[in-house]
Amino acid sequence: MSKLTRSHAWKALQAHQAEMAGVHLRELFARQPGRAREFSLEAGALLLDYSKHRVTDATLALLVDLARQAGVEAWRARMFAGEHINASEDRAVLHVALRSALDAFPARGDVMPLVRKAKEDMRAFSEAVRGGRLLGNGGKPMRTVVNIGIGGSDLGPRMLTQALWRHADAPQSVAFVANADPGDLARVLAQAQPETTLFIIASKTFTTVETLGNARLAKAWLVRALGSETAATWHFAAVTANTEAATAFGIARERCFPLWDWVGGRYSVWSSVGLPVAIAIGMDRFEQLLAGARAMDEHFLTAPLDANMPVLLALLGIWYANFFGAETHAVLPYAESLRELPAYLQQLEMESNGKSVDRDGQPVDYATVPVVWGAPGTNSQHAFHQMLHQGTHLVPCDFLAPADTGAAAENALAQAAALMAGREATLPQRRFDGNRPTSTLMFKTIDAYTMGQVLALYEHKVFVQGIIWNLNSFDQWGVELGKDIARALAAQAAGSVPGLDASTNALLARLREWRS
Repeated sequence: MSKLTRSHAWKALQAHQAEMAGVHLRELFARQPGRAREFSLEAGALLLDYSKHRVTDATLALLVDLARQAGVEAWRARMFAGEHINASEDRAVLHVALRSALDAFPARGDVMPLVRKAKEDMRAFSEAVRGGRLLGNGGKPMRTVVNIGIGGSDLGPRMLTQALWRHADAPQSVAFVANADPGDLARVLAQAQPETTLFIIASKTFTTVETLGNARLAKAWLVRALGSETAATWHFAAVTANTEAATAFGIARERCFPLWDWVGGRYSVWSSVGLPVAIAIGMDRFEQLLAGARAMDEHFLTAPLDANMPVLLALLGIWYANFFGAETHAVLPYAESLRELPAYLQQLEMESNGKSVDRDGQPVDYATVPVVWGAPGTNSQHAFHQMLHQGTHLVPCDFLAPADTGAAAENALAQAAALMAGREATLPQRRFDGNRPTSTLMFKTIDAYTMGQVLALYEHKVFVQGIIWNLNSFDQWGVELGKDIARALAAQAAGSVPGLDASTNALLARLREWRS
């Protein structure tokens, strides 16, 4: 058994779960008339109602004990101090520095001069694009901006550009390309003109296979239309830690924006990776995004564990994943502009904590991150809510309900109420058992400040869960093996790939046959 599952706090929660297993949420509300007030919390622009969870004051106290046992407060202090808590890569974890307003941060190894310079460069470049002063080879201003990246270099800026579309006042259209399937880029290029298109190549290493493949296709498209590689260089910028590789590709050094090894890809939207967002909404609003995240950082750093919004979300997730056997978690934003949020949170949570070996290199004997999935309401009500209400799986849900989305917000509240209370019926097929746990995160509107708070909330939730599960949430070795095999397949011009199974080699042979 692991140290975690042998611990007093873990065993106390197991015993408590046995007591709570037969308790219905209807009963909890009947026992506690002030439950809605007592089990809700406000932080900045956000209101979290967690009253519709199968928890009591005793449950929360035991969960907080688990967090203290794991040293959440000490690990939090270590992250904000700039210690190398990403041990497997010997790196600090300082995405919080990207939104800090301190003159010097952290105490060990101040990075704020780098952060300030990067933001100044982002402002100058984004304002030049938005103002029509950044010209292409033919002297025309850029009208289309295409971000080419994948993973953290795509999901964050793509999601925020969609979420904040009402605030996008640039004359340029902003598009995103990530898939190695060339059809993804072709779809975007069909709506663009070479002489007025700017490509931002976002890759920390500037070796990411999918990103560089699309970058080369984009460059070939420009060269065909503009007549030379020299002409094409006017239409590129890069976000990378490998400036030498970017300049070798043909991108001017002054158009290379920095990334650092102390910022993981899925935590990088606050950095130069957010350049397309700054172009779309303006750098002033991008600064509001950072301010919202900074406010959540301060709340996370200073609020007591039992009144700390990221900590509570993390503990509720652990309660269901580890003590009720919940294998999935649904994120349901009741706003069309947040349609990309579930995909963003999939990477944030599953790439961070989708691990079966702990920080010490030992196999775990407990569940880690559940499968994170979701879709916008009210669309999802006509797709998979049947399973949420009457299926055999326990699926805790997060409902995100902006107040200004009209009837959608009321639908979110109605769905959470129905999942909690259920409904009796004579016909079994029409009976709803209820007792399905949900969190409701409400806010007035979807603006940059609020989105900053929401994203930082989930970042810190992931951190707390990783600490309790004794994981390094900041490496991602699991993405490498499939990519290595893909490179071997692409490099093998004919015949079987040595060391690969017969099935894969047979499929590779058929693939070549069909292509020929």
